[in-house]
Amino acid sequence: MTFPISKHRVLAIAILMMAAVSIHAQQPAQEDMLNHVAKLKRIEAMQPDSIQPKYQLALQSLAFAVTFPHAPQTENMIAEAEQTIAKMERMKHADPSDICTLRGFLYMVRIVQNPAQNGQRYYIDVMQNFEKALKLNPDNQVAKQLQQKFFEGMKQQTESRE
Repeated sequence: MTFPISKHRVLAIAILMMAAVSIHAQQPAQEDMLNHVAKLKRIEAMQPDSIQPKYQLALQSLAFAVTFPHAPQTENMIAEAEQTIAKMERMKHADPSDICTLRGFLYMVRIVQNPAQNGQRYYIDVMQNFEKALKLNPDNQVAKQLQQKFFEGMKQQTESRE
């Protein structure tokens, strides 16, 4: 089953990758991401019954949070992403694979914020959500890429402890 979100996933992945690369220019990149999220909020407010703006808003809010885990705006971004995911869960046409992907990403952000405290707490949640997302939709590219990033991050963490 193909959903219209597929076309937008490529854009979302590109934005995620650009965000990760632009960490070096943190202040301008941070402002750019905040402006992008603000635009998505306006779009979502204009289309309250549409799933796609909610998906993009949650995805970009979490992308900001994972890129800038200790920025002053991060906790607010995470809280808004959680609320948006909850709204999506109540919508009958929402893609369960996308919801699982966002939930996995949310837990991944928590681990990035504080690996020592949150790693063991959320590791299983991240894994289960990405696995479920891919079981529901094996072509979910966002879930695949986030799962791969998670594995890479965990590998780096374990190698740095040795």
